Amino acid sequence: MQRSREPETGQGGYEVAERHAQVLGSGPRIDAIPNDQIGAEAWNLVNALRESAGAPPTDDMPAFMRLMAKHPPIFQRQMEMGNVLFTGRISPRERELAVLRISWLAGAAFEWGEHVEIGKRSGLSAEEIERVTQGSSSPGWSAHDAAILRAVEELLADFAISDDTWETLAKSWDEPRLIELPMVIGQYLTTAFLLNSFRVQLGEGNPGLAHR
Repeated sequence: MQRSREPETGQGGYEVAERHAQVLGSGPRIDAIPNDQIGAEAWNLVNALRESAGAPPTDDMPAFMRLMAKHPPIFQRQMEMGNVLFTGRISPRERELAVLRISWLAGAAFEWGEHVEIGKRSGLSAEEIERVTQGSSSPGWSAHDAAILRAVEELLADFAISDDTWETLAKSWDEPRLIELPMVIGQYLTTAFLLNSFRVQLGEGNPGLAHR
């Protein structure tokens, strides 16, 4: 079976302002629950996730989470899976390379802007974050880092990681990390679907796809 389409290993095909207009629109399609109506269990889930991501507790829950709290079973599992991945076997820096690449290719303005900050806390430089937008074919990546980005690109294009990319990752990673990577990519692609479709607005200090 031939690959359905070649993976996007470079910049991607959208202009930032146009993509913002599309995925942010004139406002959210679903209103978030007000902060003062969020229950203690939801606060505990969110602050546990923030702790895993290296962020302090908050009493001002992001609108996306307050929106997702309208579906408590999904919200609970989403927060729990996020916590598992933030404390997973893959290092924070490597995880954020994957998350940023899927966020960029999905044109997920909210997700990209938030994870630029998480990526910096996890050890990525501004230069590396800029290079994520250029993809796995950009010069300067180690073979391992390029394979992480390439895995994202291949899964998005063909729903499978190629033999060459797998073999490169397997030189450095054990089996639990190899299991975890597609889960990370899938989790954050799903989040991009939600953010873009609900038109979740950018929070204060989040410039979206322009952030570096």
